[in-house]
Amino acid sequence: MPAESTDDDLPVLDSLDEVLRAVGEHPGLLVRYSRGPARDEKDGPSRDYEAGVELPGWSVTTLEPEPWWPRPPADWVARRLCKYDELDEDDRFAWLLTGRVVGQGPDHEPLVTDIDPVARVGRRALAEARRRYEDRFDVGQGSTD
Repeated sequence: MPAESTDDDLPVLDSLDEVLRAVGEHPGLLVRYSRGPARDEKDGPSRDYEAGVELPGWSVTTLEPEPWWPRPPADWVARRLCKYDELDEDDRFAWLLTGRVVGQGPDHEPLVTDIDPVARVGRRALAEARRRYEDRFDVGQGSTD
């Protein structure tokens, strides 16, 4: 992560449309819920607390729809933003980044290094994503396979 960046430097995306534009402009865009890139850089990579292991990078979630996805990209992005939105708390927030994938974490999430922060996802954008997710999906419905 660039040493000169601060979390206050990150632009805030206030709508799902702005997040979708960012996904289109940054191939491989990822989202992370944390105290921000500056704090992450200071604290070091993610940890598997259950196993007591430091991971080789930071845990993230992909935002770019898979090629097989038949629905609108906004559905994919909304769903992915909501995957860990319970982590959006007073001291944690969602932010977008690019980086180099160096492995998978214990929950099959990508682990990245060489992080380049892109933007912060505003609470209005997260609320819009949550509404879309709940309107367009059977939230909580599991697979029967």
